[in-house]
Amino acid sequence: MPPPTSALDEFLTQLDAEGRLVHVERFRARAAVHGSLDRPLPDDVWKRVGLDGLWSHQAEAINHARAGRSVVVATGTASGKSLCYQLPIAEAVADPVRSGTALLLFPTKALAHDQLRSLAEFEFPDVVPATYDGDSNPEQRTWVRNNANVVLTNPEMLHHGLLPHHGRWSTFLMRLRFVVVDELHVLRGIFGTHVAHLLRRLRRIAQRYGSDPTFIFSSATIGQPSRLAGELCGLPV
Repeated sequence: MPPPTSALDEFLTQLDAEGRLVHVERFRARAAVHGSLDRPLPDDVWKRVGLDGLWSHQAEAINHARAGRSVVVATGTASGKSLCYQLPIAEAVADPVRSGTALLLFPTKALAHDQLRSLAEFEFPDVVPATYDGDSNPEQRTWVRNNANVVLTNPEMLHHGLLPHHGRWSTFLMRLRFVVVDELHVLRGIFGTHVAHLLRRLRRIAQRYGSDPTFIFSSATIGQPSRLAGELCGLPV
């Protein structure tokens, strides 16, 4: 191996010296591919992100979501998938004509809390995010229903805590603009079937209150992500 030039190279050199290195393959760096939005984001939203631009997949996904087309983003780890739904949500919440709300579903409570911290760090104007899960006490749940416009939860809590009591969520549901489903690739088999029924119930109840939310799915790279996402929500994705 060549002389080490970085911490990673030093680590690989050590593994090689110990006989534990099986194979190393290096790929040439590819030029970054940026994309543009069909229309600029509000300044109050964009300036909070602190970026010079968006990657092509981010811009494409955001364009679809803002146009009301359900979309799935299936890209590698650390590729900026979260911004694909954070930015449209922040824009919808700050809409001066009809402010929107958003419901974010994660398979675990830990992921929901991680995303809550990520979203709160931006301090988007008017965005009031909160988790609604089994760790929330009755007082916290009441506060979330009355105050939060971005609710982060999980399928189990959607089934037990939100949909059966939709009357208490009427204001939130009538303004529901986006539904985010993270970790799409785990929603297969029996679990995926359950979630598909939940999303159809959610759509039906939202329509009762006058809303027709756009779905944004996020996934690790998988084959035919749009087909899986469409079968889950019952819409073209």
